[in-house]
Amino acid sequence: MCLSDFVRAAMFVVCLFLAKLSVFADKKEFMDTTLALDGINVVREYKPYIEVIPAQKLEGEQLQRLNSHSVADAVRYFSGVQLKDYGGVGGVKTLDIRSMGTNHMGVFYDGIQLGNAQNGQIDLGRFSLDNIEEVSLYNGQKSDIFQPAKDYGSAGTIYLRTRRPQFDEGKRTNAKFILRSGSLGLIDPSVLIEQKLSENVSASVNAEYIYADGKYKFRYKKVFSDGTIAWDTTAVRENGDLHSLRIEGGLYGKMKGGKWNAKIYFYDSERGIPGAIVNNVWKTSQRQWDRNFFMQGAFQKKINSWYEMLVSAKYALDKMRYLNPDTTLMYLDNRFKQGEVYVSLANKFKMTNSWEFNASVDNIWNTLDASLTNFVYPTRYSALVALATAYKSKEWKVQASVLGTFVVDKSTATSGTGSETERIKRFSEYTPAVFVSYKPVESFPLNFRAYYKKIFRMPTFNDLYYTDIGNANLKPEYVSQYNWGFQYQSALNCGILSGLSARADAYYNEVTDKIIAVPKGTGQYRWMMMNIGRVKIRGIDVNAQARLILPYDIESSINVSYTYQRAQDYSDPTDNEPGAGTYKGQIAYIPWHNGSVVVHLDYRKVEINYSFIYVGERYHNSSNIPANYEQPWYTHDFSAGYSFDVGKAKMKLSAEVNNLLNQYYDVIVNYPMPGRNYKLILKIEI
Repeated sequence: MCLSDFVRAAMFVVCLFLAKLSVFADKKEFMDTTLALDGINVVREYKPYIEVIPAQKLEGEQLQRLNSHSVADAVRYFSGVQLKDYGGVGGVKTLDIRSMGTNHMGVFYDGIQLGNAQNGQIDLGRFSLDNIEEVSLYNGQKSDIFQPAKDYGSAGTIYLRTRRPQFDEGKRTNAKFILRSGSLGLIDPSVLIEQKLSENVSASVNAEYIYADGKYKFRYKKVFSDGTIAWDTTAVRENGDLHSLRIEGGLYGKMKGGKWNAKIYFYDSERGIPGAIVNNVWKTSQRQWDRNFFMQGAFQKKINSWYEMLVSAKYALDKMRYLNPDTTLMYLDNRFKQGEVYVSLANKFKMTNSWEFNASVDNIWNTLDASLTNFVYPTRYSALVALATAYKSKEWKVQASVLGTFVVDKSTATSGTGSETERIKRFSEYTPAVFVSYKPVESFPLNFRAYYKKIFRMPTFNDLYYTDIGNANLKPEYVSQYNWGFQYQSALNCGILSGLSARADAYYNEVTDKIIAVPKGTGQYRWMMMNIGRVKIRGIDVNAQARLILPYDIESSINVSYTYQRAQDYSDPTDNEPGAGTYKGQIAYIPWHNGSVVVHLDYRKVEINYSFIYVGERYHNSSNIPANYEQPWYTHDFSAGYSFDVGKAKMKLSAEVNNLLNQYYDVIVNYPMPGRNYKLILKIEI
C-alpha cells in the first residue's frame, strides 16, 4: 500500500470531522441523554442506527412478489446495477455494479464467496429465488467487520442468504411445492422440505428442474443514421433451450453463544447458445454443458464476553463443455475443469462497548484443467489477511480496514521439443478502506455517510493463460472508489403514509490498468489481453420507498430507484478523432439514465404487483458514433395472486405477464430479448 493511499484515507476522515465541528460547534446540545420531569428521571434509550453504508435489500415477501425467478432478475431493481442478459430462460446473466466491470463484483452465498478463477464471472441465472430469503447489494463492502478476509476484497458485493428453517410450535416438518409453466415452453417444478431433527438442529432439501424450449418471437430492425430503415422483420429465436437440475441440502445448528451450518450444492445443465443475429444468420448450433458442485460450512462461536470466532470452509468443482459443431466457422469442443479449496478464520475482539477489532485470514487454492492445445495447467494459491476496526457512538460510526493479498501462480509450459518449464509468478498488495456515518440529531432519522476504498482484481486464468490470446505478464486491475450520501428512514404514521425512506449517493470511481483485448500484430484476427484500459465513472444513485395504508383494507408499497452514470473511456488520448474516437466516450452498454418502479397492493387474500424498468440510450462501443447507438428500452411487468387454504395447506395461485407492451429490445446488441410472455404459478405450503 503506497503512502498516497494512507494520505487520501486520512484526509477523507479529517475533512468529515472538520465539517462536523464547523456545523455543530456546541456538541453539548446533542449529548444530553437524561431529562428531569417532576422528580422522575427519564433516560432516553439509545438505539443503534442503520449501517455505515446501508445495503439495498430485497427480502421475504417483497422478494417473492417480483416477477423474477432467478437472482439475476431480482437485482435489476437495484440502483447502480447493469445486468448483462443474453436472452431467454437459459441465457447467461452477469452483473456489473457502477460500471466497474463484472469481475469486480463479489457474489457470496451464505457468507462464502462463489468463485470462478477461469473467467471471474458468476452466472446469476443458476440461482433460484425459491430457496433465497434475502438478496443484499453493498457498495464498497459489507458494513460488518466480523467477516472473512474475502469479504474485503471486492469493489461491490451481493449477498445471497438462503432460507433457514423456522417451525411453528409443535411442528417438525415444513414442505413447499411450486410449479411454474408458461411461455418459452417452460416447465419448472421445485420442492423444499425442512425437517426439525432436534431442538437445536434442523435440515432442508431443495430441488428444482427447469425445461424450456426457449423459442420466442423477436423483431429484427436496422435503422440508418439518416432515419431510413435498412430492414425490419420478425423471426423466431432458435437454439435457446435449457435443461437444468439444481439440488441443495443444508444442516443448521445452534448452541449456546453460537451457530453452525453446512451446505451442499449441485447444478447440472445443458443449454443451447442461440448466438448473435449477424450476417443474416438466424440460428446457430453451439451447445454448452455445465456441472457445478460445492460443499461449504461455517462455525460461529462467542467464546467469552470479548472474543468471538468464525471458521468457514469450502470445496468446489466446476466442469464446463463448449461445443461449436459449425465447421464453416471453426469446430470447437473445449472442456474445462476447475477446482477450489477455501478455508478462513475470522476473530472479533470487543475492546469496549463502542470499539471492536477483527483479524481474518483466508487461504484459497485454485486449479484449472482444459482440453486446449498447449495449455499451461495453472495453479493459484492466495492468502488474504484483513485487519479491521469499528467504532460507534450516538453520532458517529466509523470503520477502517486494510487487506493484504498475497498470490502465487504456477504454470507449466511445454516447448516444441516436449520439455516442460515451470513458471512461478508472485504478487502482493495492501489496500485500505475507510467508511464513516454521521447522525447529527439523535431523534431525527437522517444519516450522512462517506467512504474511500482502493481495491483490485487479479487477472483470471483466461486473461493470463488462454491459448494464443492470454498474456502471462498482465498486472491486476485497480479501482479507487469515493462515495458521499445520506439516508432518511422513518416509520411515519401520517394519514395514509405509514413509512418512508429515501437515500441518495454521489460517487466517483476510477479504474486503472483495465484488462482489455487488443489486436495482436498487424492483423485484426488475432488478439491479446493487455493492461491499457482506464475508465473514470461519475454517478448518482437515488432510492425512495413508501408504505401506504389505504381505505377498504388495502395496503400498498412503492419503491422507486434511479441511476445517472457518466462512465468515460480514458484509455487512449490519441484516439480522439472527431465523430469516431473512443477517448472520453461513454463505455459500452452503460446508459446515462436508468431506473425502476415497483408497486405492491394487498387486499385481504389478493395481491397485485406492478414493476417498470427503464434503461436509457447507450452505445455498444466506446466510440459513441451513430453506428454504435443503442435505443432506450423499457418493460412493464404485471402479476396478480390469490391465497387460500385447503385443509392445513396454504395455497397461492399467481399469474404473470412480463413485458406487457411487447417491447422488442436488446440488452446486448444482436441478442434479442423475449417480447410479451406469460407464466402461471401454483405454490403449496404444508
